[in-house]
Amino acid sequence: MLLMQLSSAHGPAECEYALRLTLRKLLQACAAEDLAVEVLEESCTPAGYRSVLLRCERETPALREWLGTIQWIFASPFRPRHPRKNWFVAVQRCEPPRQLAMDGEIQFQSCKASGKGGQHVNTTDSAVHALHVPSGIAVKVMSERSQHANKRLARELLAIKLAQHNARSQGQAQRLRSQQHWEVERGQAVKVFRL
Repeated sequence: MLLMQLSSAHGPAECEYALRLTLRKLLQACAAEDLAVEVLEESCTPAGYRSVLLRCERETPALREWLGTIQWIFASPFRPRHPRKNWFVAVQRCEPPRQLAMDGEIQFQSCKASGKGGQHVNTTDSAVHALHVPSGIAVKVMSERSQHANKRLARELLAIKLAQHNARSQGQAQRLRSQQHWEVERGQAVKVFRL
């Protein structure tokens, strides 16, 4: 799988229009190679797109040729007699957010509960320490009187913590994609198109 972000990089309306043209050409290239492409996110504007996030089923050498700066040469359709004719779009690889699954190995360790609660608190091993090995997330549960009930509650708490971790990971990936809009290199184009 390959995630690609197409960005007009905070450029003017002409760059947004160039992004629409780039997306069309890229989708045609993927169709010619019989690659399945899905649009995950798009930021539409009246002129075209501010950015588009694509997921391709696999990475191919032809797709790698698109990574970098794409230059379009055309007269502005929005501002007559505008002297600038070169418009740039970025095609960048994105890292997918790392998802942690609950299916990973969970290690349970029984231990004695602590605190107030009667004569059975410090004598039986009813408390449970649960560790989700792939992520290192751990919880300790001692609220129930039986070890089985504490294990069930520990699984639920681990699921909640893993969901929070996955949400933070997605937020971080989105922030990184947003920062890529500022990192577009003008010039040294990997592809040049004339309209």
